[in-house]
Amino acid sequence: MKRFRNAWVLAAIVALVGFAVANAAEEKKAEAAKPAAMTISGEILDMGCYMDHGAMGEKHAQCAAMCAAAGSPMALLTDKGVIYLMTAPHESKDGYNKAKELAGKKVEVTGMVHERGGMKSIEVTSVKAAAAAATKS
Repeated sequence: MKRFRNAWVLAAIVALVGFAVANAAEEKKAEAAKPAAMTISGEILDMGCYMDHGAMGEKHAQCAAMCAAAGSPMALLTDKGVIYLMTAPHESKDGYNKAKELAGKKVEVTGMVHERGGMKSIEVTSVKAAAAAATKS
Protein backbone atom coordinates (compact mmCIF):
# COMPACT_ATOMS: atom_id res chain seq x y z
CA MET A 1 0.00 0.00 0.00
CA LYS A 2 2.87 2.35 0.84
CA ARG A 3 4.52 1.68 -2.56
CA PHE A 4 1.22 2.41 -4.31
CA ARG A 5 0.90 5.76 -2.50
CA ASN A 6 4.53 6.65 -3.27
CA ALA A 7 3.96 5.85 -6.95
CA TRP A 8 0.94 8.20 -7.02
CA VAL A 9 2.91 10.97 -5.28
CA LEU A 10 5.76 10.57 -7.77
CA ALA A 11 3.31 10.59 -10.71
CA ALA A 12 1.69 13.77 -9.36
CA ILE A 13 5.08 15.49 -9.02
CA VAL A 14 6.07 14.51 -12.56
CA ALA A 15 2.71 15.80 -13.87
CA LEU A 16 3.10 19.12 -12.04
CA VAL A 17 6.61 19.60 -13.42
CA GLY A 18 5.33 18.79 -16.90
CA PHE A 19 2.49 21.31 -16.58
CA ALA A 20 4.92 23.97 -15.31
CA VAL A 21 7.28 23.42 -18.25
CA ALA A 22 4.38 23.51 -20.74
CA ASN A 23 2.99 26.68 -19.16
CA ALA A 24 6.40 28.39 -19.31
CA ALA A 25 6.69 27.49 -23.00
CA GLU A 26 3.23 28.92 -23.72
CA GLU A 27 4.05 32.13 -21.86
CA LYS A 28 7.30 32.49 -23.82
CA LYS A 29 5.41 31.92 -27.09
CA ALA A 30 2.77 34.51 -26.11
CA GLU A 31 5.51 36.98 -25.19
CA ALA A 32 7.11 36.54 -28.64
CA ALA A 33 3.73 37.08 -30.34
CA LYS A 34 3.03 40.47 -28.71
CA PRO A 35 2.03 43.09 -31.26
CA ALA A 36 4.59 45.66 -32.34
CA ALA A 37 4.16 49.06 -33.95
CA MET A 38 5.63 49.11 -37.45
CA THR A 39 5.57 51.06 -40.69
CA ILE A 40 5.16 48.82 -43.72
CA SER A 41 5.27 49.81 -47.39
CA GLY A 42 3.18 48.20 -50.09
CA GLU A 43 0.04 48.41 -52.20
CA ILE A 44 -3.42 48.57 -50.66
CA LEU A 45 -5.57 45.80 -52.13
CA ASP A 46 -9.30 45.40 -51.99
CA MET A 47 -9.48 41.73 -51.11
CA GLY A 48 -12.70 41.03 -53.03
CA CYS A 49 -11.20 41.77 -56.45
CA TYR A 50 -7.71 40.54 -55.53
CA MET A 51 -8.91 37.12 -54.36
CA ASP A 52 -11.52 36.78 -57.13
CA HIS A 53 -9.38 37.66 -60.14
CA GLY A 54 -6.00 38.94 -58.96
CA ALA A 55 -6.85 42.59 -59.62
CA MET A 56 -4.23 45.05 -58.42
CA GLY A 57 -2.02 47.89 -59.58
CA GLU A 58 -2.67 51.34 -60.97
CA LYS A 59 -5.16 50.05 -63.57
CA HIS A 60 -7.34 48.76 -60.75
CA ALA A 61 -6.91 51.72 -58.34
CA GLN A 62 -10.27 53.38 -59.08
CA CYS A 63 -12.18 50.10 -58.69
CA ALA A 64 -10.21 49.26 -55.52
CA ALA A 65 -11.12 52.61 -53.97
CA MET A 66 -14.82 52.10 -54.82
CA CYS A 67 -14.81 48.54 -53.44
CA ALA A 68 -13.00 49.62 -50.24
CA ALA A 69 -15.48 52.49 -49.77
CA ALA A 70 -18.30 49.97 -50.17
CA GLY A 71 -16.85 47.82 -47.37
CA SER A 72 -14.64 45.29 -49.14
CA PRO A 73 -11.85 44.20 -46.77
CA MET A 74 -8.48 45.77 -47.47
CA ALA A 75 -4.99 44.34 -47.23
CA LEU A 76 -1.45 45.57 -47.71
CA LEU A 77 0.71 43.66 -50.21
CA THR A 78 4.44 44.21 -49.64
CA ASP A 79 7.09 44.06 -52.36
CA LYS A 80 8.12 40.69 -50.89
CA GLY A 81 4.61 39.29 -51.47
CA VAL A 82 3.53 39.31 -47.81
CA ILE A 83 -0.12 40.25 -47.26
CA TYR A 84 -1.33 42.02 -44.11
CA LEU A 85 -5.06 42.24 -43.49
CA MET A 86 -5.79 45.88 -42.63
CA THR A 87 -7.98 46.52 -39.59
CA ALA A 88 -9.26 49.65 -37.84
CA PRO A 89 -8.26 50.31 -34.23
CA HIS A 90 -11.13 50.75 -31.79
CA GLU A 91 -9.79 54.14 -30.64
CA SER A 92 -9.75 55.93 -33.99
CA LYS A 93 -10.72 54.86 -37.48
CA ASP A 94 -9.17 57.92 -39.16
CA GLY A 95 -6.10 56.10 -40.53
CA TYR A 96 -8.18 53.19 -41.78
CA ASN A 97 -10.69 55.50 -43.47
CA LYS A 98 -7.84 57.43 -45.14
CA ALA A 99 -6.50 54.07 -46.43
CA LYS A 100 -9.81 53.52 -48.26
CA GLU A 101 -9.08 56.61 -50.34
CA LEU A 102 -5.62 55.24 -51.25
CA ALA A 103 -6.76 51.74 -52.24
CA GLY A 104 -4.84 50.51 -55.26
CA LYS A 105 -1.93 52.85 -54.52
CA LYS A 106 1.56 52.36 -53.07
CA VAL A 107 1.57 53.56 -49.47
CA GLU A 108 3.30 53.44 -46.11
CA VAL A 109 1.03 52.14 -43.34
CA THR A 110 1.83 52.53 -39.66
CA GLY A 111 0.17 50.51 -36.94
CA MET A 112 0.30 47.56 -34.61
CA VAL A 113 1.19 44.31 -36.36
CA HIS A 114 -0.43 41.08 -35.19
CA GLU A 115 -0.20 37.45 -36.25
CA ARG A 116 -2.69 34.77 -35.34
CA GLY A 117 -3.28 31.38 -36.92
CA GLY A 118 -0.78 32.14 -39.68
CA MET A 119 -2.52 35.37 -40.72
CA LYS A 120 -0.80 38.73 -40.41
CA SER A 121 -2.64 41.98 -39.85
CA ILE A 122 -1.89 45.63 -39.29
CA GLU A 123 -4.12 47.88 -37.19
CA VAL A 124 -3.96 51.07 -39.28
CA THR A 125 -3.19 54.17 -37.21
CA SER A 126 -1.85 56.23 -40.12
CA VAL A 127 -1.27 55.92 -43.84
CA LYS A 128 0.47 58.08 -46.41
CA ALA A 129 1.21 57.80 -50.09
CA ALA A 130 4.62 56.26 -50.75
CA ALA A 131 7.36 58.68 -51.70
CA ALA A 132 7.64 59.07 -55.47
CA ALA A 133 10.72 57.56 -57.05
CA ALA A 134 13.49 60.07 -57.67
CA THR A 135 13.74 61.20 -61.27
CA LYS A 136 17.03 61.55 -63.12
CA SER A 137 17.82 64.96 -64.61
